[in-house]
Amino acid sequence: MPQIILEHVNKRFDKFVAVDDLNLVIEDRGFVTLLGPSGCGKTTTLRMIAGLETPTSGRILIDGVPVYDSEKGINLPPNKRDIGFLFQNYALWPHMTVYQNIAFGLEMLKWDKKKIEARVDEMLKLLKIEQFVKRYPAELSGGQQQRVAIARTLAPSPRVLFMDEPLSNLDAKLRGEMRTELKRLHTDTNSTFVYVTHDQLEAMTLSTQVCLMETGVLQQYAPPLEIYNKPANIFVASFVGNPTMNFIPAKVKKIDRATVDLEMLGKTAQFVSSANIIRLGEDALVGVRPEFLPIREGGKLSASIYSTLPAGMETTVKASCGDTMLTSVVFGSVDYAVDAQVNMDVVGSSIVLFDKKTNRNVGVGTLTID
Repeated sequence: MPQIILEHVNKRFDKFVAVDDLNLVIEDRGFVTLLGPSGCGKTTTLRMIAGLETPTSGRILIDGVPVYDSEKGINLPPNKRDIGFLFQNYALWPHMTVYQNIAFGLEMLKWDKKKIEARVDEMLKLLKIEQFVKRYPAELSGGQQQRVAIARTLAPSPRVLFMDEPLSNLDAKLRGEMRTELKRLHTDTNSTFVYVTHDQLEAMTLSTQVCLMETGVLQQYAPPLEIYNKPANIFVASFVGNPTMNFIPAKVKKIDRATVDLEMLGKTAQFVSSANIIRLGEDALVGVRPEFLPIREGGKLSASIYSTLPAGMETTVKASCGDTMLTSVVFGSVDYAVDAQVNMDVVGSSIVLFDKKTNRNVGVGTLTID
């Protein structure tokens, strides 16, 4: 399995910059998700690696071999890059059976008939669709069609499998089931997966690495839990996580290496970072995930319930603390009356301090409210 390297890759459409100076290394056997809002450049990046879109400049290597190099004039077509591409609409041949759809690409590659039969049987078993072998796409559910599309894409044993929002046409229950299947498939095939989505839950649950982009610029490239717990900036912190992170305005009063004295929500507080604080101005934002803002007796913050959203396993609570609206996640089947008075606390060692001017993460640590 190959390593994929992007060096200073740019893509411009006239004056519009779709991808800006992207540097990325996709490791062998990784499951890398290109994540971001619509128009951020994630699909364009995927298509450039696959050879379906030509970069404006830069260099792309697959398994050490340049497949695109603007300076040397190298631009290998998709069929020379040994990759598989799974499209959003599955693109199955409607007049062919499941067997014929899977076998079609192998026939185009001039495989021996017995070898084709063995490979198709292997794919049918891997994707658990043996019973549908004689059916046509119109006779299959969305999830079954997707399995056929994956089987057809994997059949030629591509070195890399590209997927562009393959679950977007499925209902919520089936999406959850297929996420489980895709993660298992990644392990079973021992392949490199590159996956595009705007759904941060898919990125968090599936990936070994997440490449989060905004307006063509890479914001952070890290494992999912690192992006969640140590977001590089406010955009990353707000995009990943549902409900989103609380951003509490604070005034910086004193900085002593890893310790920052703050004024926030009408109280004094002390933030202690796991490393020394640098490049922090007078104004800051304290980032607190909803699960680190519990409602409990004796909490240092007084708040008024604005609304509650019970979901059985957990309840999302919106509460106003002065002029600031805070979001808390309370685990268990609980509910609160509107306008009820409650107390909240900030807990845990994953509180994030952002510089308000630059929006950058300047420290992760604990917060003590006086």
